[in-house]
Amino acid sequence: MAQQTVTKEDFESLLMDSFVDNEPLEGSVVKGTVVAIEKDLAIIDVGLKTEGRIPLKEFGAAGRDGLIVVGSIVEVYVDRVENAAGEAVLSREKARREESWVKLEVMYNNNERVEGTIFNQVKGGFTVDLEGAVAFLPRSQVDIRPIRDIAPLMNVPQPFQILKMDKRRGNIVVSRRAILEESRAEQRSEIVQQLEEGQVVDGVVKNITDYGAFVDLGGIDGLLHVTDIAWRRVNHPSEVLTIGETIKVQIVRINHESHRISLGMKQLQADPWEGIEAKYPIEAKFTGRVTNITDYGAFVELEPGIEGLIHVSEMSWTKKNVHPGKIVSTSQEVEVVVLEVDPDKRRISLGLKQTLANPWESFAEKFPVGAVIEGEVKNKTVFGLFIGLDGDVDGMVHLSDLDWQKSGEIALEDYNRGDMVSAKVLDVDVEKERISLGIKQLSTGEVADTAGTEGGIRKGSIVTGTVTEVNDGGIEVRLADSEMTAFIRRADLSRDRNDQRPERFSKGEKVDARVTQYDRKTQRIQLSIKALEIAEEKEAVANYGSSASGASLGDILGAALKDREKE
Repeated sequence: MAQQTVTKEDFESLLMDSFVDNEPLEGSVVKGTVVAIEKDLAIIDVGLKTEGRIPLKEFGAAGRDGLIVVGSIVEVYVDRVENAAGEAVLSREKARREESWVKLEVMYNNNERVEGTIFNQVKGGFTVDLEGAVAFLPRSQVDIRPIRDIAPLMNVPQPFQILKMDKRRGNIVVSRRAILEESRAEQRSEIVQQLEEGQVVDGVVKNITDYGAFVDLGGIDGLLHVTDIAWRRVNHPSEVLTIGETIKVQIVRINHESHRISLGMKQLQADPWEGIEAKYPIEAKFTGRVTNITDYGAFVELEPGIEGLIHVSEMSWTKKNVHPGKIVSTSQEVEVVVLEVDPDKRRISLGLKQTLANPWESFAEKFPVGAVIEGEVKNKTVFGLFIGLDGDVDGMVHLSDLDWQKSGEIALEDYNRGDMVSAKVLDVDVEKERISLGIKQLSTGEVADTAGTEGGIRKGSIVTGTVTEVNDGGIEVRLADSEMTAFIRRADLSRDRNDQRPERFSKGEKVDARVTQYDRKTQRIQLSIKALEIAEEKEAVANYGSSASGASLGDILGAALKDREKE
């Protein structure tokens, strides 16, 4: 037998043919020919060693209607080149899916709509057939608003928007809601273009919230804010509106970018604030209804649409730290006085206490200076006693006005809260709402006429006293040769601010001071070391100014002090 010789070129050719014949086809879509039809199966040749079988139902209507016949050229997906039976495993469904993926990826990248059919319900949503590819439709993406019955949408071809694609995982997520919102946005844009600010239209109340109501204007909603329903205060829109009611509104503002429309009802009525200053003049009295109470005051409606504020400081003459709710109540009819009107800011300030007599004025008329009153000790402080008086006002007895002979702090120990005491009215300051009382002034106080310098005490005279008490507010002194006491305030302790320190004085120390005020009737005396220093300086300049030519002010004052020491 002759031996056949294989050349190098023949080997290379056979090797290349082997590569071509064994080119991997698994996982790809190829064209095949229908070579036979057996019952409900199509036998298809795709150029492999053996044919493959595909159920006719995978060809859809074409398979059912007999359009797939011997000789038909079809595209199939090669799942496996050869199975255990030696046959090729082919799939028409997977081929259609591969074709759809390629087409869908292009449409997804171009942000185009796709057409599909909802065919099944699954957990969290529905499955959609996109010409062979199966997509997931979340329940929240079915419609703009939740819908209960999905049946009318099943098996109906309709457009969808692809939200996400992941070919590796075989995952496609679509939305029907996005299509509806886009269509609605187009409709809204058309409607908005037909509307103008200031236009009056009819609308139907669609929804009511705490802050307002949404009104359907025929395809687009507008917001009617609670503050634009009426000129008067509306606590909740449901007080005025009901769902389904047809109302007339004015278009207040249009945002063409966001398609948001603001509506108003009160704009269709006359503005009650026009000419407000003439209707509510300052100091005039009116009756109104309390509509709202806050920590800082109470709002009173004077007429529909017109409210004024009674600030907490204007509610009572005497109740300073009381919540407004303890003075007035909601819906209560009250008489008020107009204090201020600001038409630009639409504010009216009202007063409640001004409708009543000023208790300090009434007290001053009933109990002039020098009158004797009786009252209960309401409180004890480091400054003295507070006495409850007629008209629910308090008067104060300063430490220096408690006793002629005892120091203020010692005399204060003789009194307790609840004690009934008598006192003399020393001063009434209506503007500052202060009443000064004295208890020691009830005694004769004859020493006051002889205490101090010769000729008795008078305004401008110089007196000597002994320090009996020292506190942060000043010092208390007892005048020489008497039991009369006086209080020198911190500001009157020295002309030099740095020396206005009470702690530089000590009990028992002798001090000179000038009488700045003396009321013989009430026997109340005010002293000032500062005033004495200023007077002495003026006197020194006057006495030594002409004779001490060329001398400094310090020299003059020094000489004056030496002369005083000699005396």
